[in-house]
Amino acid sequence: MLISDKIRYAGIEELSAFQCKSGRIFIRESEGDRHMTFQGFQPKDFETFSIAGLDERMKAIQQRIQPKFQAIYEDIADEIDEITGIPLHLHIARHARRTVNPPADTWSAYCHNKRGYKKHPHFQVGLWHDHVFVWLAYIYELPGKEAIGEMILSDLENWKSILPEHYHVSKDHMKNEAVLIKDADFNAIVERFTNIKKGELLIGRRFEATDDIVKNGDRLISEIKSTIKTLTPLYRASMNLKY
Repeated sequence: MLISDKIRYAGIEELSAFQCKSGRIFIRESEGDRHMTFQGFQPKDFETFSIAGLDERMKAIQQRIQPKFQAIYEDIADEIDEITGIPLHLHIARHARRTVNPPADTWSAYCHNKRGYKKHPHFQVGLWHDHVFVWLAYIYELPGKEAIGEMILSDLENWKSILPEHYHVSKDHMKNEAVLIKDADFNAIVERFTNIKKGELLIGRRFEATDDIVKNGDRLISEIKSTIKTLTPLYRASMNLKY
């Protein structure tokens, strides 16, 4: 159901909004106001990151990738609300601070806060040139990092036990670097997150661009929901902290 006409969002000038059965407002391209069925990420989407120039690459991100972020969220929003028990709102990276260098990756975020996500625990779905990532993300702008880190460290073996060995962990969302949980010094990574101002903690899945799952919309959406479900106990525990 359309509830407003053209609005500006994520650098795309003409968008429209509609409301789903749960009452959540979705942003959608106004051209025909049609629902995009997510059919996966294709090679052309990953080739976006080889386009030279900030304006040129941003235009491709807005046209090729951001509508897919929107479509994924529309498909999973009600279900991930039920999984987490918390209404999660969509944020799409604008890369607004960039003035010269084009982004090397791009992402969407799911957060309880409508206004922003960086200062809160949140989930991310995004792309680098060689893979799709699905993270539970605690980035450096998050206040109360110490409390979250100490909570994890105080029951480290328990939290490690809920993380499958094929999951990855990263300590910097700005670098294309991640280590399999089974190969990581998880204690050292969490300690760094806890004690260093710029320390970060990202936990989740990585799907190579060549993986058939990435090219299949239904399969990738299923994996995204499964990842969020697996990480929900840690997400809920961190959301329950007072800091």
